[in-house]
Amino acid sequence: MKPEWQGKWALVTGASAGIGTALAVELAAGGTNLVLTARRRDRLQQIAKELSSKHKITAEIIEADLAKPAAPEEIFQFTKEKGIAVELLINNAGFGQYGELSSVEPQRLLDMVQVNCSAVLHLTRLYLPDMITRRSGDVLIVASTVAFQAVPYISTYAATKVFDLFLAEGLAEEMKPHGIRVCALCPGTTESEFHDAAGHPAHARRRSETAEKVAKTGLRALAAGKSYVISGFANYMGAHSQRLVTRRTVTKIAANMMRPKK
Repeated sequence: MKPEWQGKWALVTGASAGIGTALAVELAAGGTNLVLTARRRDRLQQIAKELSSKHKITAEIIEADLAKPAAPEEIFQFTKEKGIAVELLINNAGFGQYGELSSVEPQRLLDMVQVNCSAVLHLTRLYLPDMITRRSGDVLIVASTVAFQAVPYISTYAATKVFDLFLAEGLAEEMKPHGIRVCALCPGTTESEFHDAAGHPAHARRRSETAEKVAKTGLRALAAGKSYVISGFANYMGAHSQRLVTRRTVTKIAANMMRPKK
């Protein structure tokens, strides 16, 4: 893809692994300066060093845990103090948890809503006013194909991704008059640490796409002015073919696929 954000600054959350790292790599290759944030400072330092050396861009890092409500403001103030005008905000950080709701630690569920929803909303609200003033800027929100249906045994995660998808689609229309593009990236199963961290069993995982392919798909869609994109033809068909049957039927099929094996 052409260097859409060459010489500009992009902020990538969850940049220390998976799709976040792939997005950072793709942007750096196009000459984009980066602010990388995640919980693992050592990983951020390594990625920033490699990308700045290889692509001759500037890369800043800020360690932050988006499960803490104060983290978005801390990230925002960091960029303000550095004099960085964020032209591309990528809300990528997120996590899931497999299992029956009653078996998952309550704080884990609340942290999931905080990271996947509240932090996304907060960061977007913090950076949009300056974009509106400049009449330029872009926001990519990483949702998921599970945003198109209820998914038993990852019910909370699926619900958070509905929030992300609808927020992005609504903002895409709100921001259009201001010259700002907003897009939701909806990957399916992706090669990353996500599924291990979420405790997904092998039988609940489908064919994976690479994080690199997903990152390229999302950035191309954002540059093209799309309000959402589903990565992968099979994922696209799966997300939209459910309209042919009742919602309850779709949920029952998902439950059979996701139910723990005895």
